[in-house]
Amino acid sequence: MTEREYNQCVNLYADNVYRFILKNLRHEEDARDVVQSAYEKMWVNREQVQNEKCRSFLFTVAYNTMIDHIRKNKRIVLKENFNEIALGSSGLQQNAKRILNEALSKLSQTQRSLVMLKDYEGYNYAEIGEITGLNESQVKVYLHRARLLLRDYIVKVENVL
Repeated sequence: MTEREYNQCVNLYADNVYRFILKNLRHEEDARDVVQSAYEKMWVNREQVQNEKCRSFLFTVAYNTMIDHIRKNKRIVLKENFNEIALGSSGLQQNAKRILNEALSKLSQTQRSLVMLKDYEGYNYAEIGEITGLNESQVKVYLHRARLLLRDYIVKVENVL
């Protein structure tokens, strides 16, 4: 990977990686640190990274860095107030967003990562397996279980919109 290709990769995927890490860590400064470390590792290993695989490599490194960060700081459960009031959004949309964030917080770290990679970032099962170090069958099973937990939480009588 050349310096130019590295810069293109940064421009293309910086927001996606940051959103993925932020959704998992739920702490802005920690997410920035993890993403910065991931880009640093990619820069150091740029000679071994193929340009076509830069996205997968970047997400893999970011995911592993995030797991290391969690283990190091023992911050598995973070509480943060998610009062994100968007201009022009209705209370119904805010309530749906709140319920979805609460449902995601009920998942384990692995399940939340799998849901984010599949449903938010659009990776296929094989790519998710490469990123997380799980085989494709494990990805499918864990993702299925995570979606069942999400469904059960979201359709509770007190959460129905």
